Amino acid sequence: MSSDKASCSGGDVRSLHVEDDTAKDEEKKEEKREEEKKEEKREEEKEEEKEKEDEEKHDDKVIEVGDYSNMDAPSSLKSLCRYVETTILPEDKILEFKIDKEVFGSDRDTFLLPEDITQFAGMEEIGATVVAVYMRHLHDVLKQAKMCSMVGFIDPATVSANSGTVAERSRLVAARLQKTDGEQIFMMPYNPGRHWILLIVRAKKETVYFLDPLPGHRVVDEEAKNIVNSAIKIYNSHIGRAGRKAVIWKTLSGTPKQPSSVECGYYVMRFMRDIIMDPSLAFENTYAKGNQEASYPQEAIDEVRNEWAETVFQFIK
Repeated sequence: MSSDKASCSGGDVRSLHVEDDTAKDEEKKEEKREEEKKEEKREEEKEEEKEKEDEEKHDDKVIEVGDYSNMDAPSSLKSLCRYVETTILPEDKILEFKIDKEVFGSDRDTFLLPEDITQFAGMEEIGATVVAVYMRHLHDVLKQAKMCSMVGFIDPATVSANSGTVAERSRLVAARLQKTDGEQIFMMPYNPGRHWILLIVRAKKETVYFLDPLPGHRVVDEEAKNIVNSAIKIYNSHIGRAGRKAVIWKTLSGTPKQPSSVECGYYVMRFMRDIIMDPSLAFENTYAKGNQEASYPQEAIDEVRNEWAETVFQFIK
């Protein structure tokens, strides 16, 4: 009997040891978990600290970039860059405005990003919105000179590469050509991909002029050609004219030539400005082959950049 008790109590002792070990294991696991949590927290804090440092570095960087006094840009453009830095960036805003339908044939909701402005200030490559904003300024110039019936504009964003099928873009160009008595010329900056050219469409004469700021023998992008040829066909059927067999394309190779690979957009803007500053619109002679092949002086480009910045300021106020 007593031996039974003994064996019983021995079992109890063993089970107590096991329980004790289990409890210790649990304790160790708990400690390990706690340690892991602490480690995780430390890692998180380190990460946060690093992010904070990076942000501070970035802020410093913005401040460095923000010293516009030495920037080689017109004063209005420097002011615009300061406005971007002090008002647009801190509030995480973009510039949003409407270009009236009289410029491109329909209202254009326009969004300028901070980088559009800073890239323009730094003479970097520019996009269709930047070019469209300048065309809005040129429309004002035409209005003052009472030349709106002579020159119209086609929105570069609606026709350039990757903005729809050739058929869709042809219809948009045709719709624009139809809103005229036919005597108007239409300026159409076009970007086939990382390069700007200028096409001038004279629908009534079924003639298109091609101006390219790059030196050398330049040929018209096939897609641009198809878009305009189709648009003129649609225009012809709209006015009930059979039209000639093929549209006449003329290359005006005597334009000023860009000095490197990034100025094309600025040159196309300056081409448009120079053309409308001559009320006789004698651009065909001005840019005929063998004429001025030199580059524009920087002052001529800065004149355009200054007018662009002043136009943007009009939208801000």
